[in-house]
Amino acid sequence: MQVSSPSQILVLEDCAQSAGHALACAFSSSDEFEAALIAERRAEGRYGPRKHRKQLLITATAIALATAVVVISIL
Repeated sequence: MQVSSPSQILVLEDCAQSAGHALACAFSSSDEFEAALIAERRAEGRYGPRKHRKQLLITATAIALATAVVVISIL
């Protein structure tokens, strides 16, 4: 490609500068990117509420204790 006028050179430089800005990253490190990604996913509700897991653990523990009491009382 042959550039013949100064205006074409300026347009070409502007395009090159715009392309460089398009590749720039908004995060300074991968840790910052991952933290933002996790926060976004939590806000969407992808990971689910933690209360549900805690309640499930408490219920399972109660069932295990009740079963142990029944087995011990039979012996």
